[in-house]
Amino acid sequence: MGAVIVGLVFVILLLIFKIMLMKKSAGEIREAFACRLTVDTNTLIGISSRDRSMRRLADSINMQLRELRRLRHRYQQGDLKLKEAVTGISHDIRTPLAAILGYLELLKQEEQPPETARCLAIIQERAQVIRQLTEELFRYSALTLEEYEHPVGSVGDGEQVSLQEALEESLLAYYGALRKARIEPVISMPEKKVVRCLNKKGLSRIFGNLISNAIKYSAGDLLVSLEETGRITFCNSAPKLNEVEAASLFGRFYTVEDAKNSTGLGLSIAKSLAAQMGGAVTAEFKDQMLFVHVLFSENMNCVKKQKI
Repeated sequence: MGAVIVGLVFVILLLIFKIMLMKKSAGEIREAFACRLTVDTNTLIGISSRDRSMRRLADSINMQLRELRRLRHRYQQGDLKLKEAVTGISHDIRTPLAAILGYLELLKQEEQPPETARCLAIIQERAQVIRQLTEELFRYSALTLEEYEHPVGSVGDGEQVSLQEALEESLLAYYGALRKARIEPVISMPEKKVVRCLNKKGLSRIFGNLISNAIKYSAGDLLVSLEETGRITFCNSAPKLNEVEAASLFGRFYTVEDAKNSTGLGLSIAKSLAAQMGGAVTAEFKDQMLFVHVLFSENMNCVKKQKI
C-alpha cells in the first residue's frame, strides 16, 4: 500500500514538473512571438523544452513567421517601387509645368482683348493650383522614401531648437494668410524656454502644415499653446467637420469636401515628419472644436543622422 502511495506521489510530482516545463515553454513562445512581430529579423523562435508537442508548436509558428516575413518584404518592395514611381512622375511634371507658367506670364505682358485676358488669368490660376498640388505630392513621396530608408524615430540633422522661436517664426510666415482668412490667433507660451533636439526645417514644415490646416477648417479662431512638456496644441472651431472626418484627417489623400485645391497630404506629412524626429501628432474633435496636438519629448543627445 505504501509503495502505491509513493508511486502516485511520484507520478503527481512528475506531472506537475511536466506542466511547469510546458508553461515555461509557452511563455518563451509568447515572448519570442511578440518580439518577432515588432522586429524585422530572420531569427526564429527557439525554446528550451525538449517536449515534442511544444517543439512542434514552435516549428509551426516559425513556418507562419517565414511566410509573414516573405509577404512583408514583398509588400515593402512593391510599396517602395510605387513611391519611387510617384516621386519620379511628380518631378517630371514640375519641369513642363514651370515652362507653361513662364509662357503664361509672358502672354500677360502682351495686350489682349478683355475676354482673352480673362481666360488667360483663369488658366494661370488653375496652373498654379496644379503646381501647388504637384509640389505637395512630390514632397510627400520624397518624405515617405526617406522614412523607408531611415527608421521612424531617428532625429535627423538634429540641432538644439527653441520651440517658442520656431512656433513664432511659423506664425509670422503665415500672418498674411491668417489675416486674409480673418483669423487672429491667440498664442500661449511658457516663460521657460522649451528646447528640443530637432530638424529645424522639418519642424517648420510641421507647423506650417498645421497652420494651413487650421486656416482651411477654422470658423475664424485659432488658439496655439505650448507647454513646458514640449506639447504644442492647435485648437480651432471646425463646423465643417464631424468626428468621423476628424479621425480621418491624418489619412493619406483624405480631404473634406469643402477643402478645395488640396491633396489631403498636409497632416499626413506633418505626422510622418514628427515620427521621424521622435515626436507624435494626434487629433481629437470635441464640442465642434478640433484639437491637433504635437508632442516632442525631451531628448538628451543631439546627433546628426539623416536629412529631412
